[in-house]
Amino acid sequence: MGIEISKEDKDATYVVLPAYNEATRIQPVIEEIAEKGYNMVIVNDGSSDNTLDVILESKRKYPDQIHIFSLTINRGVGIATQTGFDAVLRFNPKYVVSMDSDGQHSVDDLDNVLEPLVTGRAKAVIGVRPFKDMPFSRSFANGIMNLLTKIFYKVDVSDSQTGFRAITIDALKQITINARGYLISSEFIREVNDKNIPFEEVPIKTIYTPETQAKGTNVNEAIKILFQMIRHQF
Repeated sequence: MGIEISKEDKDATYVVLPAYNEATRIQPVIEEIAEKGYNMVIVNDGSSDNTLDVILESKRKYPDQIHIFSLTINRGVGIATQTGFDAVLRFNPKYVVSMDSDGQHSVDDLDNVLEPLVTGRAKAVIGVRPFKDMPFSRSFANGIMNLLTKIFYKVDVSDSQTGFRAITIDALKQITINARGYLISSEFIREVNDKNIPFEEVPIKTIYTPETQAKGTNVNEAIKILFQMIRHQF
């Protein structure tokens, strides 16, 4: 890692951001992404707060870089992300990144996650968070999900529940995401593995706050995902 992503490659990259009730957190994220020169597809996932108003305010500052798609009701992060993946095709990008919109991911990691795609080493990337920095309940649940992903999907990764991932447009066209909720993370990895898409893991930073700790894959979510994985086997 360490190469600088060119303006041409940034212009050819779209960042997909699913957003549900992120009015207090999303604006710094999207404006920092815009300042770094990247384009965005933001999917407002039926938010009941003023998330859409906040996104529109940022769009007025960066009209050419921010593209908004809204779901009328909350469908879950899996469907919101797939909506973003479908929407991004109309812009004909070379690279697509998806990341969380609540500020738990560092925008500075965008270049690092894209680097294996730009250099041609990989066609998909997952951002790996340091488990030692996670609250115990979160690291325990993610450890369980890594094991379940290995058992059910036959792929061994360091962070199966990461929300920070990147993929070339050609590889994206090969995969299908059906998950409604957090199963999307394991499903993305399964699809990449099953389609023999070369992928790489890249270390990323994670910013934990009380709000971001309350979201994501905890033990209860891991149990739900387990039952979904079992159901998908039949």
